[in-house]
Amino acid sequence: MLSAELCTYEVSDGVATLGFNRPNNMNGMIGDMEVAYFEALARAEADNDVRVIVVTGHGRAFCPGADLAYQAGDQEEPLPNTKIDRTAPLDIAKPMIAAINGACAGVGLAYALQCDVRIAVSGAKMTTAFARRGLIAEYGMAWLLNDIAGRSVSLDLLLSGRVFTSDEAASLGVVNQVVDRDSFESVVASYAGDLAANVSPASMATIKRQVNQCAGTTAHQALGEAEELMRESLQGPDVAEGVASFLQRRPAHFQALGQGSRFAWMDEG
Repeated sequence: MLSAELCTYEVSDGVATLGFNRPNNMNGMIGDMEVAYFEALARAEADNDVRVIVVTGHGRAFCPGADLAYQAGDQEEPLPNTKIDRTAPLDIAKPMIAAINGACAGVGLAYALQCDVRIAVSGAKMTTAFARRGLIAEYGMAWLLNDIAGRSVSLDLLLSGRVFTSDEAASLGVVNQVVDRDSFESVVASYAGDLAANVSPASMATIKRQVNQCAGTTAHQALGEAEELMRESLQGPDVAEGVASFLQRRPAHFQALGQGSRFAWMDEG
């Protein structure tokens, strides 16, 4: 299977759906599929037709972790891969939704946690797994879990490596929403579609940046930055369009990321 086929890429109505594609192996992660996923993320980031990214798995699983039985050939990438940094998903400015359609463990759980919102099918099994394989909290999962669900939850799930379901994950704050299987695809599509159709891409990218940076700032610093960002936003076209659409009782027509409102942070680096 070619690398590009290992992660499918489809775009519809502003939403790019990326799908791990080794269904006969429950989407167990291998190096070439990791590369394909990262390349698909970069493609979605650069695609002006894409405003929201959904990450899911083909078949019955999201990704149950590394395929430990797989041996990479001479022309294949190992896992972790050597071509693209594993922090790549953290640098995506567009909102990412993990549509957890089944088993989600190890590196698969890490990739779900790197997304901004997690919607899971009811009953899906999850585990950090690492400690039970003699490993540490790989792929930044210690930071991710602690940031999302807090110290007590992250230590429980990481130290024990126990299996938990998506329903418990919701009660722990690890996932945002749990949906029954019959409604799962429609709920994900509705949520992603609403963001793509009705929310400013520049606002979403800037809000992601604010949230991602807030842990390293004080409340006073965060407020000061928000004041500056607010002044910048008032000078851009997205606010004018957002207000006009509200007053005229019509859908907003925001431009693609980089083509509508711009902020100074977008030109940094």
